[in-house]
Amino acid sequence: MPRNTRRVVIAVFPDVDLLDVTGPAEVFALANRETGGRAGYRVQLAGPGPAGEAVATSAGVRLVTDLSFDRVGAGVDTLLVPGAVEPGPDGPRARTDHAVVDWIRSVAPGARRIASVCVGAHLLAAAGLLDGRTATTHWSTAGQLAADHPGVTVDPDPIFVRSGRVWTGAGISACLDLSLALVAEDLGEETALAVARQLVVYLKRQGGQSQFSVPLSRPAAARRDIDALRVHIGEHLDADLSAAALAERMCLSERHFARVFKQETGSTPAAYVEAARVEAARRLLETTDQPLDGIALATGLRSPETLQRAFRRQLGTSPAAYRRRFRTAA
Repeated sequence: MPRNTRRVVIAVFPDVDLLDVTGPAEVFALANRETGGRAGYRVQLAGPGPAGEAVATSAGVRLVTDLSFDRVGAGVDTLLVPGAVEPGPDGPRARTDHAVVDWIRSVAPGARRIASVCVGAHLLAAAGLLDGRTATTHWSTAGQLAADHPGVTVDPDPIFVRSGRVWTGAGISACLDLSLALVAEDLGEETALAVARQLVVYLKRQGGQSQFSVPLSRPAAARRDIDALRVHIGEHLDADLSAAALAERMCLSERHFARVFKQETGSTPAAYVEAARVEAARRLLETTDQPLDGIALATGLRSPETLQRAFRRQLGTSPAAYRRRFRTAA
């Protein structure tokens, strides 16, 4: 094997999420292409059965393994662990395959870095690799991860988290963001950006960016009038959306309205409105060249200073930095 080869071993097992395997594999293959082969990534699929075994994924598509778990041996640069889910009483649950966990525990010490994709974090946690670390996973199983592994600090919001040589990624399409970050660490930002362009994805979302937008992160309310109000907020971001104005629209006292809104949405009116405005500002930063003062006015944030503060609170970055990273090509 050439000296510059970066050996990436991806675990595959029955019902593994298909994109969690093929997404990272494509990123590393494109990195090889963009560098004329100098990146040196060699991706291997390892499974519990013999080499050449066809493993059925969650999508029904079968993946053929390159080698068995017990033949992986030393010399692993990146160990990448996807996950699998199963039905639970309250929605999908991450499944823990103890044979996979035992293998991870045995091979991880010899790997330069370890990364999980989506619910693969549950397997890393079961192998003891996340104890004392901060980690993320798909938002729908973050509660399960925290309950099953109290020694892990679970942050359900970021797209990916790095803790030393251990990386954990969020749900499904975030496997691309995580893999691009690994490429950036190895080969620099320019190569990662070139790969992102080939994939036609956002030019590298930051790890701290939220997994989901305001509309996706809020379930439907039990009260139709609250849902109707949320639609009104989204369509009138530049209007007066103070708690007093919204309470008047609902024909409720401000105190009663605040209590009802929090009960139905899990958020105060002010926090919800700010998050909705920042979400709209994000879209404008990604898709237009509109100046910051114009974006602030269009989204009801009024001034670039207010826009800056809201962005810092919601996303941990500045509007200018966000635009530099995520502005789509015209």
